[in-house]
Amino acid sequence: MSEIAVILPDGTELTVPEGSTVADVAFEIGPGLGRDTVAGVIDGDLVDKATVVPDGARLEIVTEDSDEYLDTLRHSAAHVFAQALLRLYPDAELTIGPWTDEGFYYDIYGVDLDSDDLEEIEAEAHDIIDEDYDIERFTRSREEAFEVYEDNRFKREILDTEAADDEEVSFYRQAEFEDLCKGPHVESTGEIGGFTLLNISSAYWRGDEDNEMLTRVYGTAFPSEDELAEFMEMREEAKERDHRKIGREMDLFSIPEVTGPGLPLYHPNGKKILDELADYARSLNVDAGYEPVETPHLFRTELWKQSGHYENYADDMFLMDVNDEEYGLKPMNCPGHATIFDQHSWSYRDLPVRYFEDGKVYRREQRGELSGLSRVWSFTIDDGHLFCKPEQIEQEVNQVMDAIYEVLDTFGLEAHVALATRPEKSVGGDEIWEQAESQLRSVLENQGIDYDLEPGDGAFYGPKIDFAFEDALGREWDGPTVQLDFNMPERFDLSYTGEDNEDHQPVMIHRALYGSYERFFMVLVEHFNGKFPLWLAPEQVRILPVSDDNLGYSHRVKNELQDAGFRVEVEDRSWTVGRKIQDAHADRVPYMLILGGNEEDAGTISVRDRKEREDDGIQLQEFKEHLISEREEKRTEPDFLDD
Repeated sequence: MSEIAVILPDGTELTVPEGSTVADVAFEIGPGLGRDTVAGVIDGDLVDKATVVPDGARLEIVTEDSDEYLDTLRHSAAHVFAQALLRLYPDAELTIGPWTDEGFYYDIYGVDLDSDDLEEIEAEAHDIIDEDYDIERFTRSREEAFEVYEDNRFKREILDTEAADDEEVSFYRQAEFEDLCKGPHVESTGEIGGFTLLNISSAYWRGDEDNEMLTRVYGTAFPSEDELAEFMEMREEAKERDHRKIGREMDLFSIPEVTGPGLPLYHPNGKKILDELADYARSLNVDAGYEPVETPHLFRTELWKQSGHYENYADDMFLMDVNDEEYGLKPMNCPGHATIFDQHSWSYRDLPVRYFEDGKVYRREQRGELSGLSRVWSFTIDDGHLFCKPEQIEQEVNQVMDAIYEVLDTFGLEAHVALATRPEKSVGGDEIWEQAESQLRSVLENQGIDYDLEPGDGAFYGPKIDFAFEDALGREWDGPTVQLDFNMPERFDLSYTGEDNEDHQPVMIHRALYGSYERFFMVLVEHFNGKFPLWLAPEQVRILPVSDDNLGYSHRVKNELQDAGFRVEVEDRSWTVGRKIQDAHADRVPYMLILGGNEEDAGTISVRDRKEREDDGIQLQEFKEHLISEREEKRTEPDFLDD
């Protein structure tokens, strides 16, 4: 029998018979591991333990102790929901029910549900969990599967698309319920310790507005009730930190219906924060040798055809006819930067050439996927592109990585790192992609950075290193990226003159330190709960005169702090001091200065911070010098009153 090599997580190779499944490999490693195996991860994809492992695959065995076990459990919970639904609503048509980062959802058709119906469905689901039904995998031929789903056009479409090349397809059965599914699943419904349904919404089939409207039910599941209770508590905290809620309270931004979906308006308070973020990014770029450039909002589609965006991205672009010519709002800034590079003649001595731009881009997301600032039609990327010689790749990527880690440190954020490889829709040959992926992997491993593999999640023009910000609640959000691109320089015929006096093709590196300002803004709002560091806060100091008699002194203090570059307001409404303090706390102002007759007579100030700490008899010069150092060092908390 032929044998294949399987690469284990520690990098060692294991030789197993050809045709071995994930479970077979686990038993080969050890009988105990084989018995404990729930699923597997093959080249980054979570799969059923019955999946055959291909030669040369990277394999991780999933047990109850693995991070991926929760995804598997939640996938089974989606089936429990579907089984409960069909018991109560037998005419419902099931479509798809995947796990998500927070739980699962299932899209259904042909039944009218609202949130009041979820309690009854959840009760039925708990009965199914209590019965502890075995979850069994079996297969059918595609022809048999079509017969099973003769009345369900959604499942038939899946058979016609995702399973088009399969002679057999897998199903999963628990008691009377069965569902077309690739898996993986846990052994029985009783493994689900905590289960709840969260909410209900609408969704289009396949996310396409031209398709049928479906009902989407969201839920979540955990191995225990305690873990579920902890999640629900965190979910309530997340509601309080929701950037849309805080955005209204602090008057940061709005997305009114009249402007169109996904088109945010930044109010003065929000714009102050954006300006600080832009100034910080600019300082990092200039220090790293980048030069500012600017490109227009739209181009003739000839540019997008040359770059490859038109063939790979046209469905997500805003296209228009102008004088019988087709133009497109830019979904990315890179073709403009490549064109700028192409306007000059370059020597090997000039490289690397580095450009940066806070470039506004436009992507036509489905309306149902728009959500606050996390997913919009119009957003700004803190974009950078550099052009270098092949031998400069590692040093340039390392420099970008250093800048990204500086951003993380500045904002007190953690990040999860992943290497995203070639997607199904891509440009360029196999050799180019293998070379690019190998070089990014080398950078990560040489720096000792822990990373996950995300097969198929790369950009259409090249692989990338992605960073996902982790906020104060442990949630992850897409953030910075470093992308290696051998394809666009070839498509634009970019060149430089080498030491041999011949033309050579540069390598193009795409990078962003924040990702997009909109999503990063959202992350910061929720991470800090609106309590921004002093340097970012739209209002840094609020002066609270005890009475109108102290207004003159208050404005003199304000002027001195404003002259030092601080954003200061005087609360001159005829309120009590207590109410003024309460209002400043609600607005999350870092520092309050309470100025009454005693302070004015002594020429001092009383300082209160948003942590409700207070001290009096402070010299203004001392306070001002502290503010300057706190701002310049970009400290994350007001610390003048620290013990």
